[in-house]
Amino acid sequence: MFGKTCIAPSILSADFMNLGADVRLVSEGGADWIHVDVMDGHFVPNLTIGPAHVKALKKITDVPLDVHLMIDNPEVQVSWYLEAGADSVTIHCEATDDAAALIDAIHAAGAKAGVSINPETDTSVLAGLVDKCDLVLMMSVHPGFGGQSFIESTPERITQVVELCKAADANPIIEVDGGINAKTAPLVVARGADLLVAGSAVFKAADPVAAMAQIRGAHE
Repeated sequence: MFGKTCIAPSILSADFMNLGADVRLVSEGGADWIHVDVMDGHFVPNLTIGPAHVKALKKITDVPLDVHLMIDNPEVQVSWYLEAGADSVTIHCEATDDAAALIDAIHAAGAKAGVSINPETDTSVLAGLVDKCDLVLMMSVHPGFGGQSFIESTPERITQVVELCKAADANPIIEVDGGINAKTAPLVVARGADLLVAGSAVFKAADPVAAMAQIRGAHE
């Protein structure tokens, strides 16, 4: 969709004591989106940040904020993140019985809408959604913690989603999140991924800006 491989550094792996500085660094260094992982301690076994952080980040970067809700009750909380300034909000199909209605609500607020599935969820659940959403987020690790290893079945699952999109004459952004680095990036880009979420590979690197460039260029 983009015509190039885009990078969304995940602040889950940033230094939370220096979050503003870290976000400014990658924003100025070429990040295409900033990925904001929201975890509630229920849908996933971890607890991270909330809408106040999104609102604060909006003040320090012009890079779009890609908010990924890993929460049990998106119907209640989606509006919180939209009001805080999220440019894109992604909900999990596993967390709602009516993803289409949430997509409509996100669009009504003027933001991009995404849907995500976990590694164990059959890609067929996306069949009625790929023509409604702006992006599909494929988890390439089990959500909850950063620094996990890339799940090897992910490239084939991306191929399945690309085929679903073709069948529906849809062209959402294909985003991949988990275990992305210079080694794994080519595996998903070759199958159709547009937007790569990278946390540890960027923020734990000695030079995060150079790390982004290395991931972006690894498949070229």
